[in-house]
Amino acid sequence: MDVKTGFFYFFSIVLLFAAFRVITARNPVYAVLYLVLAFFQAAAIWLLLKAEFLAITLVLVYVGAVMVLFLFVVMMLDINVDSVRAGFWKHFPLAAVVGVVIALEMAAVLMGGFRGSEEPHAVASLGQTTIGFSNTRELGKVLYSQYLYPLEIAAAILLVAMIAAIALTLRRRKDNKFVSPTDQVRVKAKDRLTVVKMAATRAADPDGAAAATIVENKL
Repeated sequence: MDVKTGFFYFFSIVLLFAAFRVITARNPVYAVLYLVLAFFQAAAIWLLLKAEFLAITLVLVYVGAVMVLFLFVVMMLDINVDSVRAGFWKHFPLAAVVGVVIALEMAAVLMGGFRGSEEPHAVASLGQTTIGFSNTRELGKVLYSQYLYPLEIAAAILLVAMIAAIALTLRRRKDNKFVSPTDQVRVKAKDRLTVVKMAATRAADPDGAAAATIVENKL
């Protein structure tokens, strides 16, 4: 067994352990941290398979953005674990059946699709040797040439989903008071201060004086 095979088995064992702890950890924060560890191990395996672009994308997108967001949300919500696990055994049979079906499908794909296959080798393009070959560059050429329209459709769908999420969560509260910045910019000096003309002296109101006298007598 060479060094590459040893690293593959090491990363695979840690990945399986982290994935198992994701679904068995009682604390949601620990589950998210184990999922981050699983993503790092998957990225390392992709590096061994010479898929650098997928490995860096997994680390930057999932670990650097999605899982950090999940971690902050879980920590801020302070989820009650007892209430979440209340219906665990009620839904366990259905979950077990679905898990067994998924495991059998994955086993069928792995045993039938990769049996007797050799390691893929980079094919040198015109005027380029295999030494300077970059799978990231070739992937970009394929995406923006052969799969340009599916890529644009996927980008439009993601943009619509992002706008919809912002529109659903952006709700204006009725008791919230604010001043429009547009009105603040357009205001003039004469609108800020209003001068009211009043008489220099004003006679006392007899009804008010009598009411004040009655209140003082009661006190």
